[in-house]
Amino acid sequence: MDVLDLSRWQFGITTVYHFILVPLTIGLAPLIAIMQTMWVITKKDHWYRLTKFFGKMFLINFALGVATGIVQEFQFGMNWSEYSRFVGDVFGAPLALEGLVAFFMESTFLGLWIFGWSRLPKLVHLATIWLVAIGVNASAYFIIAANSFMQHPVGAIYNPDTGRAELTSIWALLTNNTALAAFPHAVAGGFLTASTFVAGIAGWWMVRNMRRAKQIRESGTAEVDVLEAERLEGDARTMFRPATRLGLLVMIISGVGLFVTGDVQAKLMFEQQPMKMASAESLCHTETDPNFSILTIGTHNDCDGVIHVLDMPFVLSYLAEGKLSGVTLQGVEDLQAQYEQQYGPGNYKPNLFVTYWSFRAMIGLAAGSAALALAGLWVTRRGRVPDQKWFGWLSIAAIPTPFLANSAGWIFTEMGRQPWVVHPNPTGVDMIRLTVEQGVSDHAPGTVITSLVAFTLVYAGLGVVWFWLIRKYAREGPLEHDAQPPGEHDDESDDNGQPTQLSFAY
Repeated sequence: MDVLDLSRWQFGITTVYHFILVPLTIGLAPLIAIMQTMWVITKKDHWYRLTKFFGKMFLINFALGVATGIVQEFQFGMNWSEYSRFVGDVFGAPLALEGLVAFFMESTFLGLWIFGWSRLPKLVHLATIWLVAIGVNASAYFIIAANSFMQHPVGAIYNPDTGRAELTSIWALLTNNTALAAFPHAVAGGFLTASTFVAGIAGWWMVRNMRRAKQIRESGTAEVDVLEAERLEGDARTMFRPATRLGLLVMIISGVGLFVTGDVQAKLMFEQQPMKMASAESLCHTETDPNFSILTIGTHNDCDGVIHVLDMPFVLSYLAEGKLSGVTLQGVEDLQAQYEQQYGPGNYKPNLFVTYWSFRAMIGLAAGSAALALAGLWVTRRGRVPDQKWFGWLSIAAIPTPFLANSAGWIFTEMGRQPWVVHPNPTGVDMIRLTVEQGVSDHAPGTVITSLVAFTLVYAGLGVVWFWLIRKYAREGPLEHDAQPPGEHDDESDDNGQPTQLSFAY
């Protein structure tokens, strides 16, 4: 492989590693804020225990997300220096805002949340986790705004003297319609990931506790055994069932949000990046009212060699223009000829196999969350607390599906844009465009191989650490000593009659 392929592999591997963590951070922070709010309102210990339980896993995810995310920005100077030279004045602005505004906000208030349990007034401490949730999502917006410039450049001019793009309007950049469409879709994906995570873990614990309580009752009659069974059933009913139901409710809402925002984004892509959407369908030639492809046979390397086995009418026309018929969509081969005439000789087709199947993986993998949502709402209806073993296994099996769906969607978004690293805006400045080949740094292949191997091994190690820690604390469950929130015993005094430090907690 040459330096271009090696650089693409390095950026792709590190980005996919990092992006596994991002959706959970986006969605879990608001869910933890909701749990803590429920504790403040109801004063019920189980909401406090859930806040601490899922908060611990949020901190693990956040810390490793920061560690893996820092490398991403450095790579623009390492492997993509020509890209940085060309659009650095524009691309750097939202990234600077992300660091100076959003990241400082979320990290500062996260520190206050971690160390403020026994030091801040209850409502002030609650405000810190809500500010973390706002900061996390603000961070996501600035990053999406930067990425959206690569998808649809706006707010900039081309300087022929320097050969660079220069920012003319930060407002136009931040209100790019591509960003406005992509952000709610990414947030909905984050909420689906986090809610599946919460419902999956809580659902597994709910079934586990009910089954253990049943086994205890069947095997022993000692008073201590009866008390243990009652404790397990009580946790299942008062703590894990509410957490499961909260996750299921958010899953339904975020699923609807994904459908609506995905439809908006698809219509925009058909307008701004027709090659990406034609490739997502392996639509080789321009057609009127083509069917939506569900399954194909073929390698996709030869567009005309792809056989569409299973199709659906009307869907693609609706995705493109909101109509059921009368829609003409451009094909890959016709767009290739058009781009050659417009931009000069070259291959303007993305990898059809990756684009086609990542689009379907994005949609299909979301079925895992849908299955858990439907099954969970059914088995917990009318106050039921299920003990069916199959639901416990379904809860665990559904957890990775939205992670994979988000990664597939990101791969589709980025791979479908190829060969452009800055895609031409059909109605924008003609010269603000750059291919991946033009944006790569002039390194020796050996240099990139070294960093590629190093980053891949380090990220793999971090991935193992992340999984091990999440699994460890998920299996540990909410701790018993978390049942008594700090500051609840305001009347306690020490031996000298003075209030204890704990009494000042809240």
